[in-house]
Amino acid sequence: MFDDQFEHVFRRLSNPFFSMGDVFENQRGTSQTFVPYYYGYVKTVGENGIPHVTEWGNTKSTNSLRDSKIRVPFVEVSVNDKENTVKLVSEIPGIEKSDIKLNVSDKQVLISAERGERKYEKKIPLPSKVDESSAKAKYANGILELTLSLVKEKPQGKIVSVE
Repeated sequence: MFDDQFEHVFRRLSNPFFSMGDVFENQRGTSQTFVPYYYGYVKTVGENGIPHVTEWGNTKSTNSLRDSKIRVPFVEVSVNDKENTVKLVSEIPGIEKSDIKLNVSDKQVLISAERGERKYEKKIPLPSKVDESSAKAKYANGILELTLSLVKEKPQGKIVSVE
């Protein structure tokens, strides 16, 4: 009697494991290509102590691994107050420097690159206004460095003297 109960419980618990092999056996003859998925975030403290969280990777945090054709590169933004510059450092492996397109506006940089199957794109908000004509970019060993001069913003308004 004990043996019968034990066998019944054993079969009930082990049945899903034995049928799982069927899933792998039915896939013979088909091949799938998987790309590596990566995701991360960087937390920085901006002006006035306000924290900023920047996501990077070729998938989003929704835990659904979908095949994305465009990769989102990791970008680090740092401000040098002494030299009055903003420096962006981005990892874009497998690309030649002629494949990289940079579009700089007042408070945003668009990085895009494409070589064969590799496509990268990311819009990076800048902490303050920059001088677009001061942009200097270097690319070596998969690392893009972009340096921009900050524009000193004039205080707006008019000073009124009190009579």
